[in-house]
Amino acid sequence: MRLLRVVSAVAVLLSGISCGQSDPLVVKVDGGQIRGVQSEASDVTVFKGVPYAAPPVGELRWKEPQPVIAWKGVRDCSEFGNISIQLGHDEGSFYWKEFYYMGFPPQSEDCLYLNVYAPAGSVNKPGAKLPVAVWVHGGAFHNGYSNEITMDGDAWAQRGVILVTINYRLGLMGFLNHPELTEEGGGSSGGYGMYDQIAALQWVHDNIKAFGGDPDNITVFGQSAGAMSVKNLVTSPLSKGLIAKAIIQSGGGLNPQGRGGQAGGQADYDRTGTGIQQAGGFADLKAMRSATPDELKAAVAKLPRGVSYRPHTDGVMLTESFDEAVWDNSVADIPYMIGCTAQDMGGLGGAAIDRFADVRDSLSSKPVYKYFFQRNPPGDDDGPEQDPGAFHSSELWYMFHTLDRSWRPFTRADYELSDRMMDFWTNFCKYADPKGGWKRSTRKAPYTQILDIN
Repeated sequence: MRLLRVVSAVAVLLSGISCGQSDPLVVKVDGGQIRGVQSEASDVTVFKGVPYAAPPVGELRWKEPQPVIAWKGVRDCSEFGNISIQLGHDEGSFYWKEFYYMGFPPQSEDCLYLNVYAPAGSVNKPGAKLPVAVWVHGGAFHNGYSNEITMDGDAWAQRGVILVTINYRLGLMGFLNHPELTEEGGGSSGGYGMYDQIAALQWVHDNIKAFGGDPDNITVFGQSAGAMSVKNLVTSPLSKGLIAKAIIQSGGGLNPQGRGGQAGGQADYDRTGTGIQQAGGFADLKAMRSATPDELKAAVAKLPRGVSYRPHTDGVMLTESFDEAVWDNSVADIPYMIGCTAQDMGGLGGAAIDRFADVRDSLSSKPVYKYFFQRNPPGDDDGPEQDPGAFHSSELWYMFHTLDRSWRPFTRADYELSDRMMDFWTNFCKYADPKGGWKRSTRKAPYTQILDIN
């Protein structure tokens, strides 16, 4: 009998471990239990490919994200999820050589996944209340994904900030406008990728305690189209109350008053979808939903001028533009960090960033911190004419502390700059202040933090 009791006790213990009890790598989230893995850093746990919504396939193509589908048992989250269907970058092109030379992960419409990097000691400790940062990748709303070679959360978690990186629908799958979709949507269509971001943000708010995070201290940040997405998120009524701080990297600033609204109405945007339907010979929206992604891409390729996909003011997700919201002071009243690189793309820095800081200072007591990244990454030996300088996206290696993944011969000074930037970014998430001598910018005392090697 004693032996039987011992065997029974062991069986109960093993059963508890198998269903997630007493397992430090297992947490309960919307949909069920998930098991993470120890990251490359021994003191960080990462949960990869966590679903935050139902797969947007079949009848859910071009619809707002739906609640996650529950699963049984413990879901393995040791591998990154699919990335959104996208065109990618041509082999040999500048950005292919910088960031995508190792190829692209599997693409699928089933792409609504996120990744959580947390200090190992905070998992399953809801009282830890660590600050949280949610990263929105760039890529012109056409390309990109949450686990690009530059992007990693180990250094963030080691500094006491939980990092969440998200995938969302891109291009044709994320931002198609069409008359039938507009009718379905009660007068609006085309912002599915932004609705994905809001759904991911809501998921983080509702579930981050399981990882030791504070749902009331979420910083949203992004670069390029990711920064433009952040501008939409702090404008949207649907994300109101979910964002405590925001960082806008190479996403522009503020246009002069009276400029920056979006021309045209929904009917103008819908003509794009009608053109794709006609080019592909699709009878109606039902036929387009039944088509394969390759068939849809082929239809787009027939259009003489191609297609540009991006969010627009649809009256629901966005009732006004970011510029309008800043000028009328309806934008999220939170601390901001904003900046660009020295050789950034046109219109993403300079006066527009200064104007944003000045207008916010005139309307709000919340601080704005400006930066200017001017480190020319080493490794360009084709002469000054071929040196791209501090190009668009070059700061990503530094603020994710992933310089060792690049082909460039980064120096000790580059790693020291990366450490400083990591401290600035994570301090902002913790304290709404980058600290380290970085001062807020005001109209009377404008200040821009220069980011360069010493």
